[in-house]
Amino acid sequence: MNGNKHAMESTWVDPDDAPELTSEWFERAIPMIGGRVVSKEEFATAAREALYRDHPKAKTPKLALTVRYDADIVAAFKATGKGWQTRMNTVLRDWLQTHPAA
Repeated sequence: MNGNKHAMESTWVDPDDAPELTSEWFERAIPMIGGRVVSKEEFATAAREALYRDHPKAKTPKLALTVRYDADIVAAFKATGKGWQTRMNTVLRDWLQTHPAA
């Protein structure tokens, strides 16, 4: 007897059998949080909060820009390890406090 009498039926589902998620499908969808039906607005708000939960909004947001520094300056800051850009920001802030704007 070669068969395994304790073999279980496979629960695997071919992902190619899944229905296509069209805009009509999403329009008919019932938004739920846990087992509770919610409005689409409440669902959207909860989804946004979940996506950004690990990244709280900064009190002082940074600006992304392109700046040119001498190579030796950048090398010196990079040599201090991870967080060198934050340290460079701190140095510039300290300089501004000791050198009032003209």
